[in-house]
Amino acid sequence: MKKSNYIFSSILMSSLLFSACSSSFLDVEPITSVLENNFYKTIADADMALVGCYDGYQRTTSNGSQSFYITSEVAADNCFGGTGTTDGRSFQAIDRFDAAQSPSDNNIFDGTWSDYYAGIFRCNTLLGKLEGTDFSSDAKARARIEGETRFLRALMYFDLVRLFEKIPLLTTPTNENMPQSEPKEVYKLIVEDLKFATKNIPADAYPKSASATNDGRATAFAAQSLLARVYLFYSGYYGAEDIGVTKAEALAGLEEVINSGQFSLIPDFKALWPASSYIPVASDNSLDVSNYAGKGNAEVVFAQKFNNTSNYEGYIDGNRWVVFLGLRGKNWSPYGQGWGACTVSKKFFNEFDKNDTRKVASIIDIDGEKIADFDLKDQREYTGFAIKKYAPTALPDGTSNTGGSKDMQLSQDQDYFVIRYADVLLMAAELGSANAQKYFDEVRKRAFKNNFKAVTVSKTAILQERAFEFAFEGIRYWDILRQGLTNAASILETSEDVLSGSVAEKVMITKDKFLKTRGFMQIPNKQITLSNGNLKQNDGWN
Repeated sequence: MKKSNYIFSSILMSSLLFSACSSSFLDVEPITSVLENNFYKTIADADMALVGCYDGYQRTTSNGSQSFYITSEVAADNCFGGTGTTDGRSFQAIDRFDAAQSPSDNNIFDGTWSDYYAGIFRCNTLLGKLEGTDFSSDAKARARIEGETRFLRALMYFDLVRLFEKIPLLTTPTNENMPQSEPKEVYKLIVEDLKFATKNIPADAYPKSASATNDGRATAFAAQSLLARVYLFYSGYYGAEDIGVTKAEALAGLEEVINSGQFSLIPDFKALWPASSYIPVASDNSLDVSNYAGKGNAEVVFAQKFNNTSNYEGYIDGNRWVVFLGLRGKNWSPYGQGWGACTVSKKFFNEFDKNDTRKVASIIDIDGEKIADFDLKDQREYTGFAIKKYAPTALPDGTSNTGGSKDMQLSQDQDYFVIRYADVLLMAAELGSANAQKYFDEVRKRAFKNNFKAVTVSKTAILQERAFEFAFEGIRYWDILRQGLTNAASILETSEDVLSGSVAEKVMITKDKFLKTRGFMQIPNKQITLSNGNLKQNDGWN
């Protein structure tokens, strides 16, 4: 293989062809063969290619590779790696920031790397073709399409730069052997893309009132919210504000989202999550879903979309990582079985206030909920607790609650909430809004209901609140990192007794291992080799 192919590997050619597109936003499988030389002529072509960009973003987690979400949870302080006793130990390597946990596992993120760069390649290709597309029939279409595409590119780069820090920065559809860029340059592009999206995606393009048809599309509000998240992480981790966005700008964008009137908190927290709100009905082997708020609810600012039509004939659009969170080999309605990853820390379970309704909505208490005959012999790092929010679901008769081909591994269709309105409120409070106390209280009042007691808003209080509000949503680890490496090391340091195969074990996460990595992940050895050494491994993973 030529060294210029190191970023894309075998995925490159499939990205050159936008054949994984169709007229439907979620039906992303090919209906025809579309080549570059007869494409990108009309607005319809550009919209089809845009669907391909959304598909590229979706495939960063639906393709079966090490997902950004699972990595974020395994690396955080509220979960351990878990999985089965006979499985590999790649999750333990991530959890403990220690390559020695699985010495031969030096390509944990190879699929992740390729999937993300394939998605970015799609975005760059579309952006490069817009100049030659005829937009004369709709002058606003180009700005909208470019805004959505740049939002997706920014989001994918934000994931990559947080995972690996120094990454190749590509703004054109090239397969050249590019060197790693300084993180500041990547963040500058992310900010530029998000600012463009904020100004150019029309406010009325995808209103919440029409979420049944446009849920999952990037909006100016999503861009403003993500821009604030980027600002908070970069300024916190690097202690600088030199990437093109100020604190005042980040806050102003959040205030616009809040004042838009398009979003609100769902009254009952557990209604956000299927496994938290579904009620088994044994009489007709069904699940009562009437308490579920639904996918495109008023609290969702941006979601990564999935559906249940995946199969082994080419459809790849199911939520593959949800299966990792299922109870190890055990359907217990409404909870579905899976691989037993991300076992929940007992320490974190005990930190929840007993009156906080988010506790029971977020965590499966295996003993407390009297889940019978759980096989401890096959579960690694058992704590008695599992993630409920993104758990797959099962019917009362013990079969998986999936549609499509009804395949437990492929047909999971639960969306991932990338940004919720609660996050907008808490970020605005943290950035110093004049309404900080009001926003902070709104989130806590929902959580505690009649047991609400006022707490004076402060950065410390907000970060603590975020730990409970966004538990198991792929946010906590990055909130820890942006508190500074010394503080992060203290938060992540762990010594907890668990059971692996019914045998007592102690999970040890040490400050020194974490500090050697500075919180970043292992760059795939395959990519370093293909680059002829142009890529350099992150510290702590050699």
